[in-house]
Amino acid sequence: MAAFRALHHADEPLLLPNAWDVASAAALADAGYAAVGTTSLGIASAHGYLDGQGLVEVREATLSLARRLARRLPCPYTVDIEGGFGGEAAWSARSGGLGRSEQVGSLAAELVAAGAAGVNLEDGLPGGAGLQDPSRQAELIEAVKERAPDAFLNARIDTHWLTDDPPPLSVTLARAERYLAAGAGGVFVPGVVADEDVAALVAAIPAPVNILFAPGRHTVSRLADLGVRRISTGSLLFRTALQATLAAAESVRAGARPHAAEGAEGTDEVERPGERAGRGVPGYEDVQRLAGL
Repeated sequence: MAAFRALHHADEPLLLPNAWDVASAAALADAGYAAVGTTSLGIASAHGYLDGQGLVEVREATLSLARRLARRLPCPYTVDIEGGFGGEAAWSARSGGLGRSEQVGSLAAELVAAGAAGVNLEDGLPGGAGLQDPSRQAELIEAVKERAPDAFLNARIDTHWLTDDPPPLSVTLARAERYLAAGAGGVFVPGVVADEDVAALVAAIPAPVNILFAPGRHTVSRLADLGVRRISTGSLLFRTALQATLAAAESVRAGARPHAAEGAEGTDEVERPGERAGRGVPGYEDVQRLAGL
């Protein structure tokens, strides 16, 4: 956990790619990324559920993945837990009637016990129903820090995520101040893209600032110049993987060679056990290795 925390204070910002299963996380770790995060959209969608609803099923899938990542990854990982998955009637019944704060704190403790170095906790309400009261969100953060004191808690503030007409930055900064006082280690404000807004957040927040990478609007070098300490890809990689899947399928249907397999040498590109595909598309054995088999 100390190593993960230190990555937020290194010479370069932490570029944190977000995975949705063991293979994607292992591939990113093998590619040399210093740490890996999870994406709640990717996990929920991969299991056939909606993201951001606080569903019991997504909580369980998230915890299951965290346990498997601990056995496979050589680097620290942090887990996106939406708003903590607490408070839903079905989960409350399963948890023996624990209150929301106790539920969220218990989840954080389970994740840390599984091997996670941190969690990402958002203040957006399930289903996009607005923002959590900041005092209540601070209580959830305190509960996480009580049960998992060494975990790096990234406090996500959704003031710029849930609306096309965000409030003044002063509203975001007031929430950041309260969350840091409650024990958060960093602040994440997805949806902020303008340089001047990013710079204002960095200048006013006395903790590592996390920005969601916006293709076409951001570059890693520019965000580094602005003082950002953590750059997340969010669901971008998962959505790009879906796009590549459809593109490959369409190439096959059209009778063309899938673009990702171009450049293969001396192979018919058939996925057989014990064989490796050419450059580009991972082969059967490559994926087996990523899965730890």
